[in-house]
Amino acid sequence: MLGAMAAPPITSPLVLVMVGLPARGKTYLARKLGDYLSWLGYATRVFNVGNYRRDQVGRHMPARFFDPDNESGVEARRRVAMQALDDLLAWIDEGGRIAIYDATNSTRARRDLVRRRCEDRGLDVLFIESICDDPAVIEANIRETKLSAPDYEEMTHADAAADFRARIACYEQAYEPVDEDSPHIKIIDVGRRVVANRLQGYLAGRLLNFAMNLHITPRPILLTRHGESRFNAAGLIGGDSPLSPRGERYARSLAAWVDRERPGDLVVWTSTLLRTVQTAAPLDRDTLPIRALDEIDAGVCDGMTYEEIAAQLPDEYAARQADKLAYRYPRGESYEDVIGRLEPVIIELERQRDPVLIVAHQAVLRALYGYIRGLPLERVPHLPIPLHTVIELVPKAYGADESRYEL
Repeated sequence: MLGAMAAPPITSPLVLVMVGLPARGKTYLARKLGDYLSWLGYATRVFNVGNYRRDQVGRHMPARFFDPDNESGVEARRRVAMQALDDLLAWIDEGGRIAIYDATNSTRARRDLVRRRCEDRGLDVLFIESICDDPAVIEANIRETKLSAPDYEEMTHADAAADFRARIACYEQAYEPVDEDSPHIKIIDVGRRVVANRLQGYLAGRLLNFAMNLHITPRPILLTRHGESRFNAAGLIGGDSPLSPRGERYARSLAAWVDRERPGDLVVWTSTLLRTVQTAAPLDRDTLPIRALDEIDAGVCDGMTYEEIAAQLPDEYAARQADKLAYRYPRGESYEDVIGRLEPVIIELERQRDPVLIVAHQAVLRALYGYIRGLPLERVPHLPIPLHTVIELVPKAYGADESRYEL
């Protein structure tokens, strides 16, 4: 049986226009919004004007290139910004639904131009402005993300930081905040406060809820499957069996690894199923069981081996092989169903500022991993999430750093 992705329809394509000075987390926020919307099933793409500038003008442009009094620099930046906007509009003409225009868009004149071109094509526009005046946060963002950005490859950190601060000063000369006439969401001081203005429709409300929980504080997210269960050892799917002796050894190894590598604050989530609860028990930390983290429901196939499914239910087996993402077990779930029920977990995960350890199941962790890494949905059912391995992910502006630890 095939399911269908339950992304609610939108009446017209939407353009999210990012706004803000450099080092305020715009690119990180744009990527997060893009990943979230794609994960929900909307055809979404981020158009990063900085990438256009690096490709067409050069990667290593000095700060004076961004001076508003530098006419040649202003013209070059306007040209690449319009090229990115042309590509964005062409992509929507081809069937795209939500486009994210990632640039400083620091003046009213530039924003009016972007808005006018979009609305002339019948597109809805929503501005997302990131505002931060905290020097410590700005400096941390410079050192955490900008010094590793493509612009500063092969430069010392000291030279890169000095140049980027000079670039910020150039933008500050011309910056004008988004005014009350424009529909917008303002994220102030990396999530301390969120202001919404003139929002309409279901999707705008959903984006506001997501934005209210975003921040740019880097922290590791640790994913691990439960230790081997007795069902795993027997090749059976689903069920609520306890750990096997090998799985119990992994639970102890995981606790020792966490004590050694993450001795401080750590948020621990499990599913409500016995094998994840038993895996987390030796950690001796407060643990929150979350039903949304339970394994995909195999329905009538629960407790069977894949060989038994192929022999007894060959049509179901073939349908699953043909489309693992949309296939729904009879009286059970599909991967798309799992993704839908994980949305509250994603919102809560974005809110967390401490490291998070999630002890869950293969299908669930595939979905979470796909979201964090910003992978296409069709790849999710095929991602390798092995037993007895901790996957550490650190979300950043230009992707997520990943390390794997086989215990």
